[in-house]
Amino acid sequence: MATTTFPSVPPAAPPLPPQDSGTKIVGKKPRPTSHSQSGVWVGIFAITMSFAAFTSALYVRQGSGDWIHVIVPRLIYMNTGVLLLSSITLEMARRAFLRAPELERGAIRNSLLWLGITLAFGLAFVVGQYLVWRQLAAQGLYLATNSNSSFLYVLTGVHALHVLGGITGLSRLIVRMIPKHVTLRRSSVTNTVIYWHFMGVLWLYLLLVITVRL
Repeated sequence: MATTTFPSVPPAAPPLPPQDSGTKIVGKKPRPTSHSQSGVWVGIFAITMSFAAFTSALYVRQGSGDWIHVIVPRLIYMNTGVLLLSSITLEMARRAFLRAPELERGAIRNSLLWLGITLAFGLAFVVGQYLVWRQLAAQGLYLATNSNSSFLYVLTGVHALHVLGGITGLSRLIVRMIPKHVTLRRSSVTNTVIYWHFMGVLWLYLLLVITVRL
């Protein structure tokens, strides 16, 4: 008696795990896949190389023999303290945001408060740097006065421009957190924090170069 055989049906593929914004699920451990953080690190590398080139040029120019030490206004040290405080307040904002369960509004308001303080500190730093330049001008030191003043203006000016870029990022975070329904990715907060902390570390390096070499 003939028997009828039916082709075996392959088992259905298991359902894919849910995908979270900014993360990729592998097994049970989420792994970040945001390309924005890679972009931040590429930008940080480019900025580092730029200031490394400035430092190398400074050392080469200093070997010319006509180097005159510049008396840096004390205000620059106060600006340093303001920038370091801004890193602390931004870290507080980041922790408040990451601890927020389902972006609960109370935690978001707390994060907004710290972000606002950080933004104020950042603006105060830039204004303070402008006042430093005014004090240098009062001493008769301008961009083209001598090699020392040229490097001082370039190093502090380019850094201030990058800080303004960080201020733009902070403002963007604040604007996106204000609405009742927050659609902000956690990676956006993390990237801004990484960049801002880098600005602080970079400034400490520049301050060392300025005080020792200029």
